[in-house]
Amino acid sequence: MKKTFLSLVAATTVVVGPAWAQAPAFPDRLIRIVVPFAAGGGVDATARLLAQQLGTRLSVPVIVENRAGANGVLGGKAVQTAPGDGYTLLFSAATHVLAKQVMNNAPYDPQADFAPVARVAEAPLMLVIAPKHEATKLSELLAAMKQTPWTAAIPAAGAPSHLATLLLAQQGKVSFSFVPYKGTQPALVDVAGGHVDLLLDSMISVLPLAKAGRVKPIAITSARRSPLAPDVPTAQESGLPNLSYASWYGVWAPKGTPPERVQRLNLAINDAVRELGKSGAFSGLGIEPVTQDVVQFSRYIDGYVTQSATLLKDAGFKPE
Repeated sequence: MKKTFLSLVAATTVVVGPAWAQAPAFPDRLIRIVVPFAAGGGVDATARLLAQQLGTRLSVPVIVENRAGANGVLGGKAVQTAPGDGYTLLFSAATHVLAKQVMNNAPYDPQADFAPVARVAEAPLMLVIAPKHEATKLSELLAAMKQTPWTAAIPAAGAPSHLATLLLAQQGKVSFSFVPYKGTQPALVDVAGGHVDLLLDSMISVLPLAKAGRVKPIAITSARRSPLAPDVPTAQESGLPNLSYASWYGVWAPKGTPPERVQRLNLAINDAVRELGKSGAFSGLGIEPVTQDVVQFSRYIDGYVTQSATLLKDAGFKPE
């Protein structure tokens, strides 16, 4: 009888033991969001708003770490080589997914080496020109360009600014001489000084100089006018009905991150984005909230890369 009783106890222990040994819920510790650009820019500001809301929803600290350099690749590499456990994430702009299209020796494949988590926001671009030019409307601008070639500032190869400028040239049936820069600010300063004719870049980046009268705003690339610049018409209402383009931001995890953790992060990020949109926190940065599930985001990336690669190829762009 005693042997039978002990055997029963042992059997019971085997059955109930695993229930007490369940893995801790995710997340149960600090989450690090890597921003591959310097602090203080639009990407960084958006990431910090998201981190604050995300920490509240997940009940763990969420911090932002800036790893600037190599046009975003340095920070991207830091996340790509991090453990795929959901505790290290990348918050970046649309440029992230085009590394292979703009670099000869990209250190990773943005589509194969990362797990898309969520698309967070998008922002319209604003076309500004040097104040020396007489044009005040897009139609006048395009007419002037057909008479004399203009120069266009390009803050970064493959950035939304670059791609939207290619789209403007294509749809406006004009051509530019492209002038490369290392960032928006030096490009914008040269447009203000009349050294370059135009810049098409993130509205929030160019708006301060436009409001100060140092550059002349012509149009924005969203489907409707922005409350931050209600007097600036859209490109669509200015004669280019198919010119709609936006910069966008998203979150990625390292490849191999468990799908259930990616899903948990996606739901929490979408909740955080809804709150940021409702509170008006995003509108102050000139951006619109976006919520997509993981599959939708992945499909969006595929379409964006295909469209962008075609634009670059048609323009004769060569990876550097």
